[in-house]
Amino acid sequence: MELKKNPKADVGKNSTLYFVIGLAAVMGVVYGAMEWKKYDRGNDYDIALNVEDQLDEEVPMTEQIKTPPPPPPPAAPEVIEVVEDEEEVEETVIESTETSQEEEVVEVEDVEVDEVEEDISVPFAVIEDVPVFPGCEGASDKKACFQDMMQQHIRKNFRYPEIAQEMGVQGRVNVIFVIQKDGSIGNIRMRGPDKNLEAEALRIIQKLPKMTPGKQRGRAVKVPFSIPITFKLQ
Repeated sequence: MELKKNPKADVGKNSTLYFVIGLAAVMGVVYGAMEWKKYDRGNDYDIALNVEDQLDEEVPMTEQIKTPPPPPPPAAPEVIEVVEDEEEVEETVIESTETSQEEEVVEVEDVEVDEVEEDISVPFAVIEDVPVFPGCEGASDKKACFQDMMQQHIRKNFRYPEIAQEMGVQGRVNVIFVIQKDGSIGNIRMRGPDKNLEAEALRIIQKLPKMTPGKQRGRAVKVPFSIPITFKLQ
């Protein structure tokens, strides 16, 4: 069978060559577009400095402060008067205190020195002879009798303050007092939780009777004594 198509009319005859030429052209256009550079148009600026305008600027005048000159020194007096010292000054004569062998020595009689009574205070726990509470004169253990009579005195004269009861105040009041050398009670000090309780403790101690004073080495001395008084509501 014979071909009816003309061999010269074959479309795909040089297709490969055309493809390579087109690809090269496209790559050339792309490369040229990538390498294209564009520069901004430069502006002409006047960078010259006009020095003459700055030199013509007026400089303000500053006021100069003039300091006044120092005052002149006082003038010296023309005539100097000389005053004569007419007052006579008595000279002080210091006599010698040394004695000579010819002077008689006066004998000095013995000077009596009054004994100064020392104000000694001895604690109750270490004193030799404790103070004697009234009623303990014949007791064998006067220290134990003293403390027992002190407790009886507190229980007998104890009275709970009404205002402290209403306020619900309770606690312990520590009392310190001194049995003087004449047996009286003095220098009472107390410390507690409330002033009303302290006042009641003071009243109880002030009612203590006069005692026989304590003695240390046979001499009457002051004896400090401390005792707690407890206030407790039922």
